Amino acid sequence: MDGMDGVEVESCTHCEALVDSRSQIVNGDGPADADVVFVGEAPGANEDAEGVPFVGRSGDVLDGALRDAGLDRADVRITNCVRCRPPDNRDPASEELVNCRPYLDRELELVDPEVVVTLGKVPGEHLLERDVAVTNETGSVERVALGGRERDVLLCLHPAATLYDASQKTAFRETIERAATMAGVSGGQSNLGDF
Repeated sequence: MDGMDGVEVESCTHCEALVDSRSQIVNGDGPADADVVFVGEAPGANEDAEGVPFVGRSGDVLDGALRDAGLDRADVRITNCVRCRPPDNRDPASEELVNCRPYLDRELELVDPEVVVTLGKVPGEHLLERDVAVTNETGSVERVALGGRERDVLLCLHPAATLYDASQKTAFRETIERAATMAGVSGGQSNLGDF
């Protein structure tokens, strides 16, 4: 695919506003054969600066939930619907989501995960192609054609939701645990040590 090297996007100028607002393209992070792929909406300021998805406070929440599920960040792949930071931390525009979709589809095709977990409303709606009430639907699964085949998509709250509403922590953590169970990776590769 034009502009891609394996699962990495090396160059892209499709979205003028995003090209102007980003400092770099933020590719997915984690094993290229992960059984679980987490999909967020777009990089924020911290992600744009570091070049890694889900760092900062939201990343800390996600990392904690992964640990509680017996996983480590090194066990999963974390990516976004859009790989460039939108200006003023706004939601990605429909055109930007459409422009970046082939990159996400190719990444999912190459990684070939057992389960895809959407982190928040935007990725849920983008991948399921319908309105999503993420607070009510967190933990629900739909079978969807993604990256060349049918895949289980598990809807989940965005980790930041737990920072603003502590009552969401249990649902968030239970959904991350469900993802690990669905993929059969509870305990994770990182827990094997020097096997």
